[in-house]
Amino acid sequence: MFKNLLNRILSSPAPAPAPVPTTAGVLAREGVVEDVVGADALIEQGNALEDGGRLAEAEALYRAAVDRAPGHARGHLNLGIVLAARGDEDGAIAAYERVLAIDAAHPFGNYNYARLLVMRGEIDRAATLVDEALRARPDFQQAIELQARVLRDQGFANEALLPLRRIIERDPANWLHRSFELLVMNSVDGVDADALFRRHVEFGAGLEQALPVRFTAHPARGDPARRLRVGYLSSDFLLHPVACFLIPVLEHHDRAQVEVFCYSAETKRDEMTARVQAASEHWREVAALSDDELADAIHADGIDVLVDLIGHTGLPRLGVFCRRPAPVQVAWLGYLNTTGLACMDFRLSDERADPPALAQPRHVERLHYLPASQWCYRAMVQQAISPVPPLERNGHLTFGSFNAAIKVTPAACRRWAQVMLRVPGSRLIIGDINAAAKRAAIRRDLEDAGVAADRVAFLPRVAFGQYLDLYNAVDITFDTFPYGGGTTTFDSLWMGVPVVAALGDTSVARSAASILTALGMDDWVAPSIDRFVDVAVARASDLQALRALRRDLRARLQASPLTDLPRYVRDLEAAYRSMWLDKTR
Repeated sequence: MFKNLLNRILSSPAPAPAPVPTTAGVLAREGVVEDVVGADALIEQGNALEDGGRLAEAEALYRAAVDRAPGHARGHLNLGIVLAARGDEDGAIAAYERVLAIDAAHPFGNYNYARLLVMRGEIDRAATLVDEALRARPDFQQAIELQARVLRDQGFANEALLPLRRIIERDPANWLHRSFELLVMNSVDGVDADALFRRHVEFGAGLEQALPVRFTAHPARGDPARRLRVGYLSSDFLLHPVACFLIPVLEHHDRAQVEVFCYSAETKRDEMTARVQAASEHWREVAALSDDELADAIHADGIDVLVDLIGHTGLPRLGVFCRRPAPVQVAWLGYLNTTGLACMDFRLSDERADPPALAQPRHVERLHYLPASQWCYRAMVQQAISPVPPLERNGHLTFGSFNAAIKVTPAACRRWAQVMLRVPGSRLIIGDINAAAKRAAIRRDLEDAGVAADRVAFLPRVAFGQYLDLYNAVDITFDTFPYGGGTTTFDSLWMGVPVVAALGDTSVARSAASILTALGMDDWVAPSIDRFVDVAVARASDLQALRALRRDLRARLQASPLTDLPRYVRDLEAAYRSMWLDKTR
């Protein structure tokens, strides 16, 4: 399963820790004479060094402050912050634990500890800590932000909107929070598609008014057949679906047609980062740059087509596009909806995912359609398909879901339960639900709909290399709504497991269905969410067809345009040139 990265809410500097008030410069604690005034002086010096990027020197001063006043929470707090910044997460945790041992209600100690645990994916403990920070200081703005992030990561979209909108109400010009709101709204049951579009338009108009165009002129077109400079901007050049889809594209690009620039807006690196960098002609580390500085750098590189792979996900950099650093600006892959920006010229998609008459009126960008699909799949890990279907091994049908927790909504659970009630003896396996509160909520939703707890199992999150093997325990996977699957849909089909999906009103609600119809599996797609149960039951009743799909589905996918990377990349390059010619005529 893939772990989504945090957005800039968690990448922004931590709040300056407040000094712990004292009544004297020297205190006696547990028999130790503590020089709090001297420790605070060292901390102030360390803060100045830390602000200047001299982290090792700052750490030394914070350690000296801790030695001078071991019972002074502020010293441990600052030490934890700088250790986290230097990548020593275990050391930071030890420092935060010491803060809370001194003062269990310390708002900054609880907040910074929670912040680190969220980045590590330890959501349940983080939720407890951020709640404690807000009990001590209810108006703690950054803790409210973190609470919204925790709720989102736990899988509670509706609940995450409550603190998020409190922040937006106080500061409506905070575009980061408003962007995050749009992302979360895609996963909320019952959100009207037109209302969601209007919210995007309001965001885009406000951001573009706040950040006017910086570059009004670009180099002349020149030879219409010349090599194009294509820039990819992402904060997800990591173990993330965006990187998994992009790496094969980079590797298949015709370098006589395009010159590739990758702009990495994330400081973290992993093995996937190295693969993206290796497949790029020009690699730019841009996380530290402001939007204006990044726009300047992109313009200086002479980019012809700038591709945003982020949208309102990850670490959004839509302000860069408002500055218009490239003559052609395109949204693709990372965010399956309009960005809301008029300066975003195009969004790449396909006619199955975004039928023109339905989707274009809900996009600010002009939709540009790729002929086969908006994406092309290559399995990143080799995994054999079990030759014996689970239904034969177990004597009952097993449904599954491996989508992100926030996609598993109460409405989805109710419909899954209706399917299970009509398929006697069936079981459900759910993976990638990391929070105990979300697992309990899903169980409650299913039980309220009549499915006993012993028919549902949750699998723990596993390493990326083991993830595909989970599909060997499943006969059919359920798609989610209103936010459907993308990567997990392909993974399921690759492992010989068909997916039952439904057509919704938004791009994200048609993602899985578009993949299935491109593969000729129209009978696995319900024409509406209300028809999902009937279609799922009908498909689950044909056991012979399930056995055949288990045997043939991977080969069918391999023979389809959905995995034909050379053809797909030629189509993508043709799209870039077509858009460039259109905008530079």
